[in-house]
Amino acid sequence: MLLADNSINTSAMSDTKDPISSSSASTIPEDISDSFTSRRKVVGTLGLAGTALCASSIQASAGWLWKKKDDLPIVKVKTIPSDSRAGRTGRTSSPSKKIGGFPDQWTRMQGRNLKAYASYLNSLKMRNISAQDVISAHAKQRGSVWNTLPPRQWWKRMGYTLQVIDRISSDMKVPVKEILSAYRCPQYNARCKGAKTHSWHQANVAVDVKFDTSAHNVTRATRSLRDRGLFKGGVGSYSSFTHIDTRGQNVNW
Repeated sequence: MLLADNSINTSAMSDTKDPISSSSASTIPEDISDSFTSRRKVVGTLGLAGTALCASSIQASAGWLWKKKDDLPIVKVKTIPSDSRAGRTGRTSSPSKKIGGFPDQWTRMQGRNLKAYASYLNSLKMRNISAQDVISAHAKQRGSVWNTLPPRQWWKRMGYTLQVIDRISSDMKVPVKEILSAYRCPQYNARCKGAKTHSWHQANVAVDVKFDTSAHNVTRATRSLRDRGLFKGGVGSYSSFTHIDTRGQNVNW
């Protein structure tokens, strides 16, 4: 059952050099529009020898996403007031902040970014998604190509999408079963069967997710919440999972 609209806890989107230390890391932008807002240049570099191919191709693949490479879509997410959240989640306790169990080679490639990204994800204070859930979707290999964490400059983009998924889980009272895919570096994306060259996963605003219910139920609930103003983005229906992104324009498939 879906919640009726609650009061909105919003604040203007800001961009900081270090999203982890920013006090606004988990706040939500209040402006909503199909237009785009200019942002500082966000082309990132991972700075890791083991991920040089992905890092070098980020700039080349990013230009198609927005009118300019320094543009970001305006995104809006309604949040549930803290006093309305109790008992609305499928989890029996808050998500664990511990991470680990990733392939050794992949962990070495991420360096200090791994711990820092986990800290950022934990700062979002999500009720139904852990940093482990998200990072596990990155620690994957196809052939000789490893996926990577997103560029630091793009971390906050994923925060909005994750908050949407967190809200859906609370409203449906169904836990998140698995995050199948989040950010994909261009080289890794090219190895994913059926992935589009211009996939929004490469922009760090898209998630493929499974819940402990049918994907059809999740898709229907997500589109209902989106159409009531929870967010602006794409919702893709698949047999075993749902694609959710916060691109700033409503699209269904």
